[in-house]
Formats: sequence, structure tokens, C-alpha cells
Amino acid sequence: MNKRILIIYTGGTIGMMPSDDGYVPMPGFHDQLMNQLDSRASDQLPAYELIEFDQLIDSANLTPAHWLQMAQALTARWNDYDGFVLLHGTDTLAYTASALSFMLRGINKPVILTGSQIPLAQLRNDALDNLVTAMLLAANPAISEVCICFNGRLLRGNRSVKVSSSGFDAFDSPSFPWLGRVGIEFELQPSLLLAPGTPDFRTPSFDPQAVSLLQLYPGIPARVAEAVLDCDALKGLVLQTYGAGNPPDANRELMAVLERARARGITLLNITQCAMGGVSQGTYATGAALNRIGAISGRDLTLEAAFAKLHVLIASGLGGDALERALQEPLCGECTVA
Repeated sequence: MNKRILIIYTGGTIGMMPSDDGYVPMPGFHDQLMNQLDSRASDQLPAYELIEFDQLIDSANLTPAHWLQMAQALTARWNDYDGFVLLHGTDTLAYTASALSFMLRGINKPVILTGSQIPLAQLRNDALDNLVTAMLLAANPAISEVCICFNGRLLRGNRSVKVSSSGFDAFDSPSFPWLGRVGIEFELQPSLLLAPGTPDFRTPSFDPQAVSLLQLYPGIPARVAEAVLDCDALKGLVLQTYGAGNPPDANRELMAVLERARARGITLLNITQCAMGGVSQGTYATGAALNRIGAISGRDLTLEAAFAKLHVLIASGLGGDALERALQEPLCGECTVA
């Protein structure tokens, strides 16, 4: 094992300890983690270094600005390591994995995100196994993309969602096969992995008000959509509709609000509320109403990938037709080609 990897600890449950107020960051996490790793069969691990953010992030407090901080930590050290492990809280890990996939396009090394459901400081935990597995995957030159490694599953980052708040199998990719499974052996799926590319880093500053989300529900009042859209800085809206991409087109007031938003230049990205499958906008007459307005089909994008993709593209300066074209193209394996 002659690979050299970097572990970046950004925060999250993996480095916490219990307190009277719930889990809190653990002092001395760096030393405890190093001791735990050194006590393993360390000669079988890649050479590694560990750095820790000065201000650790509880992932429930994640903002797009943190994506930039993480991307910059990776790009500044890109040429010094063969792979990277990012330790992150589980609540918004899929958002970060998606965002980093769009910010680190064309990469030629593994970037593996992981965390845990139980902290490393607890006697019974999933932290160490997730980390050791992620380290071995980060040293594998066959992987050239941003992935999530959790509970023996290797998942494409921008296809992943958190599916359990209490199980060790916290992450899955319902609309895309796993990239690999780790049991007694490491079983990768080479035909699914992205090919190495030429790194095309995009590390723009984000405006957190640029993108919003509207989930439709039975009887949704038009004023709810108006409230979401009432922001001068808003440039993109992820619209979560029913089934194959269907809005309640009989709700004329709601449809008029969406049409006015589109007329003022807000990009509408239509994704399904379903865990599996995608949008086929126009299969039903209700969905065709969004075609007439000019909404973009998000195909089988996850919510996390749709939100992150809109944010990264808008922050990178895209707008109008260029933004709409990029939203419809698979940039790094995030959606299925029509």
C-alpha cells in the first residue's frame, strides 16, 4: 500500500460525545482517531494525514458557504494526495456529496465522504468501520468521482439520499445501482464508475438566497408559492411535484404564480417526490402544463442533487438558456440520459 490520502474532519456525529444536552463535539478527536487507527493493522492502510476544520460543522447547520470551504480544502491539496476522505455529519451529507460532485467535475482521484450514526467515542459504534473502509476506497485508483461510503455501500454521491435516521444503513441510491459493496471482499462495479477526467474545479461564492424549494401537496394555496418566490435574489426553484412530474393544474392561482415566476426569469426545475423513478414531463396533461410554462424536467435527480446542481450552476454564472441546457445534461452521472 503506497498510496497517500488525506482525511478532512469537518464535524458530525463521528467526532462527538454524549452530554446532558445531547451529542457535542469531542475534545481531542484528532488524537483519539489517530490512536484508534494506529491500533489497527496500520501497515495495511494507506499512508494518511488528518486535518480538522477550526470551526466544526453540525451538519444540520450546513450552508452553501460550507461547500465552498470544503471544496477549497480539497483543491488546495489536490496534487499532494492520491485520494481524500471527508468526515461529515449525516444529516446533510448527501447535499454536500452532490455539491462537491458538481464543483469537482472531471476528477481523477477518489473523494469519499463518510460519517457515522454512533460516535467513535462510544464503545459500540459504526464510525471506525466506515472510516477504515473509506480510507481503503480512497486509495483505489479505479475510483474517480465523489462517493459516499456507508455501512459497506459505495454510492455515487449525487445519487445518494439519507434513508434512515436510526439504522447503520443510513444511505442508499434508490434510482441508481450501488457502485460497490464491501463485505469479505471489495466488490466494485467498473461499468458504473465514471472514467478519470481532467479536473475542472469550480469554487464560486454562493448566495444562499439564489435557490429555493417548493414541495407541492394537496390543496396547496397559491400564497405559499408566492411567499417562497418573494425574494429578489431568487434565481432558481426546485419544484417537487407528484409522480411523473405532475402539478395540480386545476389550481389556476398556483399555476399563474409559477408562470409569473418563470416570466421574471426564475428557472423552475421539476423533480418528483417519489423515491424511485423520475420526471416524464407531459406524460399526463397535468405535467404538460409545466411544459407550457417552461419548467425544466429534472429527470431522476434526487432532491439533494437538484438543489446542489442549481446552486453550483447559478453561482458559476450561468443563467437563461445556458443554465437550462446545463440542467438537462448529465454533468457527472447525476441523472439518466433520456
